[in-house]
Amino acid sequence: MNGVILIVENSASYHTSIEYLLSDYVVLTACNGLQAMEQIENNGNVDLIIIDEDLLKIDVLCLLNKLKANKIYNKIRMIILSNHGEIANEIEGFKLGVADYITKPFNIKTLKARIEVHLEVIRMQRLYEEKLNESSSTLETIIEQAPIGIVISYSYKPFDSIKDVVPIINKKFEEITGRTKEELMNLGWSEITHPDDRQKDIDNYLRMEAGEIEGYSLEKRYIKPDGSVVWANIVVAKLKLNDSSNFNHISLIQDVTTRKKIETELFDSKRSKAVLLDNIPGMMYRCNYDREWTMQYVSNGCFELTGYSPESLLFNRDLSFNDLIKPKYHKYLWEKWDIAIKNRVKLKEEYEIITSSGETKWVWEQGQGIYDEDGNVICLEGLIIDINDRKNNEIKLKYLSERDPLTGLYNLRTFEDIYIAYNKTKDKSKSAIIMINVSTFSTIRGTMGFRYGQELIKDISECLLHLSSEECLLFHISLDHFAFYITKYQDRQELSDFCERLIQELEKKIYQKTTNFNIGVLEIDNSNTSDVESVLKKAYLAAEKISNSYRFSCCFYSKEMDEKLQRDVAIIQALTKTIYEQHDTSLFMLYQPIINMKSNEIVGFEALARYKDDGIGFVSPAEFIPIAETSQLILPLGKKIMRLVFRFATLLKQKGYESIFVSFNVSAIQLLSETFLTELIELVEETGVDPRNLNIEITESVFSDNYHEINEKLDKIKLMGMKIAIDDFGTGYSSLAREKELNVNCLKIDKYFIDKLTRINPKDAITGDVISMAHKLGHYVVAEGVEHEMQKKYLLEHSCDMMQGYLFSKPVDKEVAIDMLKNCKKSIL
Repeated sequence: MNGVILIVENSASYHTSIEYLLSDYVVLTACNGLQAMEQIENNGNVDLIIIDEDLLKIDVLCLLNKLKANKIYNKIRMIILSNHGEIANEIEGFKLGVADYITKPFNIKTLKARIEVHLEVIRMQRLYEEKLNESSSTLETIIEQAPIGIVISYSYKPFDSIKDVVPIINKKFEEITGRTKEELMNLGWSEITHPDDRQKDIDNYLRMEAGEIEGYSLEKRYIKPDGSVVWANIVVAKLKLNDSSNFNHISLIQDVTTRKKIETELFDSKRSKAVLLDNIPGMMYRCNYDREWTMQYVSNGCFELTGYSPESLLFNRDLSFNDLIKPKYHKYLWEKWDIAIKNRVKLKEEYEIITSSGETKWVWEQGQGIYDEDGNVICLEGLIIDINDRKNNEIKLKYLSERDPLTGLYNLRTFEDIYIAYNKTKDKSKSAIIMINVSTFSTIRGTMGFRYGQELIKDISECLLHLSSEECLLFHISLDHFAFYITKYQDRQELSDFCERLIQELEKKIYQKTTNFNIGVLEIDNSNTSDVESVLKKAYLAAEKISNSYRFSCCFYSKEMDEKLQRDVAIIQALTKTIYEQHDTSLFMLYQPIINMKSNEIVGFEALARYKDDGIGFVSPAEFIPIAETSQLILPLGKKIMRLVFRFATLLKQKGYESIFVSFNVSAIQLLSETFLTELIELVEETGVDPRNLNIEITESVFSDNYHEINEKLDKIKLMGMKIAIDDFGTGYSSLAREKELNVNCLKIDKYFIDKLTRINPKDAITGDVISMAHKLGHYVVAEGVEHEMQKKYLLEHSCDMMQGYLFSKPVDKEVAIDMLKNCKKSIL
């Protein structure tokens, strides 16, 4: 609303700032009470008067008394800008008709908001007084559409239907308080006011009701039904009406919760910043960019760092910071700061200072320049910390960085440095790495305990250290791996002799006879010198090549190992390309039919992964699957295999073979993956496959660890509609004793047992017993690798449910598989 506001103030600066703030209104000004009365008499439509308490008190009181005594002007609302907020002065002012006190200094936006609230009160009073001449519906519409909460009521107590007139409560007030009009009437506004604010509000109300004040304003909290609190700025005033209405006051309510939150956060931020600066180790500073480093601000850490109080350094009161810096660093530090300022980069330097006790102390400083808009340096800001302990510990840290903390031997990092340095020398000779793998360490530690394992490693290191020399350095590469780096040796025989002495030393001093050692030897010359990772890997491969059946074994790295390594790398690269290139066809599936022996029909297929790369040729699953597992490619590769299988199963259903299932193998690594079930569901949705047409085959070995976790996952897979089969049953971990507990549908008898049927008397075979017991447990049985009629006959006699093998068909591609279903259901038998 465009109101007329009179400002009574003798300060020109206040006039200007307040007039600018109230530029949306008609603003009149006066310098004293006399001028104010003249303005009021000359402009009879003044709505609000803002009076600065800095005027003479007698002048202010004279003006208030005149307005109070005048029947025309005593309705004008007045706001006092107060310096002290003294209660006695405020009470006296309220008695003379003052509507509000605002204590200086005040936020300019807060002042404007308060003024707007008072003008809204004035507008509502006038509207209410004009109610007799206007329709009540118009007034109610205005009240309902008001952007602030409005309440016109008779009391602060709950509504009395006999004594009271129904109060007016608009929707905005209901929204602010979170209560309906009926709830507000039943409770009264005092009941929903926060207990800490309630008495002050009631006291002001009672004073207004007694005629001591015309109205009041305050910030208070309402409690919503859910227990949350909303902050509100309220203005309460008497309604001076010309009719006989019982309504005696109007309340205008603004939700200021957001502002209060911001104010609280700002206060907390300032407090946190102060606490942070005081608790940061070292000394935070702001100083001039001069030769004395004149300090403008110094944190409390100054005393602990220098022995001087912050005040003694501020503006060089007792001494400058430059006086603390050791003289030899004066020029050096100035030059470093000069470079940092010119390049606008941070300065990071270490230097020495002299504390108040005369102690020399190493400090580290990080700082930067603060610039104005023209690029001139305003000041420097930064942090200086005590690094004396760090300097004293540098030797210790260097030792720890080079040595293994358990054994004290050189570590892997030191080996890398020495190896690289030696291979850069011009007169280098042949060198060799002898890797010692304590192959049974994990088992021993698991059995005997962690501390026992540590002591064993320390004993081994002490034993090996006797063989170490300047040209035969010993390193502790990892927890259970040691390595000798031998330089300037003569021939392979010398290395063999050294390995023999090594074995004798270990045999003599390591009494734990279950400790096995695999020794791998790599000779390094110009033909195979490479990076550290490669030579260590080759030595490791030589050690791992050895069987653990002997306590001591030794093997030299050979070209065949290198070729095997290169082939493994090539396979990994090819698999990686296949996985991440969508249209790569190197990976493909063949499908071997599974025959139901009762119906003599194909009822399903086992999907078998095959791999053929243009560069490396055909790769057997027995080769590329283990490589994929050790190189951590099995998860994305397995996902791609499942996608191919699911698409084939979907294709079969689209061609009308709705009952044909497709089996596929899942590795233990896949099944133990946290994302396996999620990816399985995603692939089902992506391909549109019916889960009932899918069988998952897992080997018994997956149950050797994490039995319960695996079994729970299998239960979830079965709930999707898929069936679970144990592949190669009888060759792994499980047995029929525990098979009953597994969430599986099918047992696939391994080819090993089927092959034995051709070599032993059928009466001596246990295959029939396995089939019988599986049936009793509610599972059906599939025999794998059936190649001869006599095998088929035996399996039929013992009620084997299904068979697969070369007797019926070799694995075929998907087109041939579909033709089999289409052309000859029984002719392949």
